[in-house]
Amino acid sequence: MKLQLALDLVNIPEAIELVKEVEQYIDIVEIGTPIINIEGHKAVEAIKSAFPKLEVLADIKIMDAAGYEVANASNAGADIVTILGQAEDASIKGAVEEAKKLGKQILVDMIAVKDIKTRAIELDELGADYICVHTGYDLQAEGKDSLEDLRTLKSVVKNAKTAIAGGIKLETLPEVIKVQPDLIIVGGGITSKDDKKEAAAQIQQLIKVGVTA
Repeated sequence: MKLQLALDLVNIPEAIELVKEVEQYIDIVEIGTPIINIEGHKAVEAIKSAFPKLEVLADIKIMDAAGYEVANASNAGADIVTILGQAEDASIKGAVEEAKKLGKQILVDMIAVKDIKTRAIELDELGADYICVHTGYDLQAEGKDSLEDLRTLKSVVKNAKTAIAGGIKLETLPEVIKVQPDLIIVGGGITSKDDKKEAAAQIQQLIKVGVTA
């Protein structure tokens, strides 16, 4: 299991300072959609330049022109690029093909997908590297989580790695670990803490225990 730090509500200098604090405890740093919407791909470039040993995910949530979008994110230094599960199959194929050509990976974000099981099977066959169940901010406010969706995902996916995002924190992490996703994405569970390094260390420790359990 890998740990991905999601950076959403920060600017580039703040993002760099934050990653410095937790670098030793994370595997992937995500440049979130809000940052990219404001800063563009220079945010991806800045983080990859500052932390070349970390994998960088560009959360651009592609919906169309997928090959072009993947190429742009890759050129900026992204190792993993996101596309929405709601996108057309042709877009998924285009993203996967371009990523493979460039030695990058595609994470498909299942936010707002109603039939997780059917779409996950399709995405697995289309060659996605990661498929991620995701409870967005608006549904988190209503108390929803993605655990049941993750169980569904794990039951049908044969080739892709599985991931989970949305409201995960130290208190809820043990239940997530039981389902054994390949990638756990944590944002506010680290970034909102006063001692971010300690929060990241505790989360990484729980994940390591979960892997060997």
